[in-house]
Amino acid sequence: MGIVVLTMKASVIEMFLVLLVTGIHSNKEMAKKIKRPKFTVPQINCDVKAGKIINPEFIVKCPAGCQDPKYHVYGTNVYASSSSVCAAAVHSGVLDNSGGKVLVQKVAGQSGYRESYSNGVQSLSLPRWRESFVVSEGKPQKGVTYPSALTYSSAKSPAAKADLWSTTSYTSSQNSPRANPGDTDMWKPGSVLLDAGFVPNEETSTQPLDPASQGDPNCKVDLAFLIDGSASIGSRRFRIQKQFLADVAQALDIGPAGPLVGVVQYGDNPATQFNLKTHMSSRDLKAAIEKITQRGGLSNVGRAISFVTKNFFSKANGNRGGAPNVAVVLVDGWPTDKVEEASRLARESGINVFFITMEGAVEHEKPYVMEPNFASKAVCRTNGFYSISVPSWFSLHKSVQPLVKRVCDTDRLACSKTCFNSADVGFVIDGSSSVGTGNFRTVLQFVANLSREFEISDTDTRIGAVQYTYEQRLEFGFDTYSTKPDILNAIKRVGYWSGGTSTGAAINYALEQLFKESKPNKRKLMVLITDGKSYDDIRIPAMAAHHKGVITYAVGIAWAAQEELDVIATHPAKDHAFFVDEFDNLYKLVPKVIQNICTEFNSRPRN
Repeated sequence: MGIVVLTMKASVIEMFLVLLVTGIHSNKEMAKKIKRPKFTVPQINCDVKAGKIINPEFIVKCPAGCQDPKYHVYGTNVYASSSSVCAAAVHSGVLDNSGGKVLVQKVAGQSGYRESYSNGVQSLSLPRWRESFVVSEGKPQKGVTYPSALTYSSAKSPAAKADLWSTTSYTSSQNSPRANPGDTDMWKPGSVLLDAGFVPNEETSTQPLDPASQGDPNCKVDLAFLIDGSASIGSRRFRIQKQFLADVAQALDIGPAGPLVGVVQYGDNPATQFNLKTHMSSRDLKAAIEKITQRGGLSNVGRAISFVTKNFFSKANGNRGGAPNVAVVLVDGWPTDKVEEASRLARESGINVFFITMEGAVEHEKPYVMEPNFASKAVCRTNGFYSISVPSWFSLHKSVQPLVKRVCDTDRLACSKTCFNSADVGFVIDGSSSVGTGNFRTVLQFVANLSREFEISDTDTRIGAVQYTYEQRLEFGFDTYSTKPDILNAIKRVGYWSGGTSTGAAINYALEQLFKESKPNKRKLMVLITDGKSYDDIRIPAMAAHHKGVITYAVGIAWAAQEELDVIATHPAKDHAFFVDEFDNLYKLVPKVIQNICTEFNSRPRN
């Protein structure tokens, strides 16, 4: 009996062990069959800002092309949550412009964000922001669960709309208690997908205390204020001057896509208070103006204008190249030095000079004024656009809006250097016997058509002309005529000479008799027109012209030799040498020559 019992116990134990082993094996098989859910990396667009994403830590996939300047980034290493996630990743070097995965971690807001240029992205500065984030390589960290679907503070984002039905986070109408998501009368998957307990109105918590404007794009100018800090102005009027600047700063929408402002204070000597890239908002600019202290000394305005021309409008100081350069000079009474020549050089360097004069000299003070009518001599034109005369310091505030309107009227800032108003253009015209009287008049019409394209005045483009055969004749110089009608009438009056064709001697003559009188900072353009092969050597004269910085365009007609045109023309010859087979086809070259003049101008440094 005992043996039977023992046998039964052994069988039970054996069965238990078999079941145990079988169960373990079965669990392992089931574990193999049940796959862990795969983590899907959400994809976002380049314009998605970190502040729009509620999740405190997440991994996303960025597309290619986020290096574009339209995707704004604020800060360096630590970025304000108003920044594009993907553009910040490119700026930091985590991604290149081809896109990829990036890990984003939210951190506390900063008291300031530093601008910098890195990896093809220009980040901007910002005074402060409520929330920040950092980016790193898009690899999951151990022990951290990342969302496959992001939670957005607003469904306006395309990425948020894509995640609308893939998330299980819902929000109720205002003051409704939490309910079952399936209860569609009360719960609607709608415009906001938020974590529990988040109130939609709290979206403002990710907004800046001082909204970072990109600036008014309709007023994209680089603006320098030259303020009077001389001792004669006194502390009270100096404060009025600063208040005027602050009011202008308030009226202008300062920002990287709009106007940028720097300030130079002058007395005995000028000094930059801050440059164009120092302040990127009207609020920051006003605060900086308040801190300016008076320098004292004389009122050396001409010296200040020269300083601005040479030093202020540089790339290092924030000059953007494509934006017009504007200098607004404020003068109490009158300057203690001369301004005409300094202002002329400033205008010829592409700077639009405005003068605001307060309390000009009364009759008994006029003998002390070094340069009478200094304001009208300093500005581009005497039509009142570039100068404002204020009878009393206490009425200066009335000039804020007129000044802002003028400096933002970029279509009328005609003093800014362009391909049409910045050159001395000398025409060298073949008057040899092979041309003939009728064809010579056609050549003159071609010269007139080219001249008509330029803005002509004594401070803009100037025109001169030389006619040549075996000999040379100066028809009129650069300073002979200063208006377009006078130039066109002078061209019409040029008489046909007739003779041989000594083109080399004509180039030398033009360099000595015409371009020797060219002004500093003016581009020197020679347009040589010939219908035949030269009787003398053209190589050495052409080299001399190129060496002296004269940009030479060679226009050949009929029997002109192409190889000579290529030697005369500035390199590359294909952009500076032209040919037509008949005189009557000359008019067709006008738009091409003008286009190439402007293309050549725009390809060269502007400062």
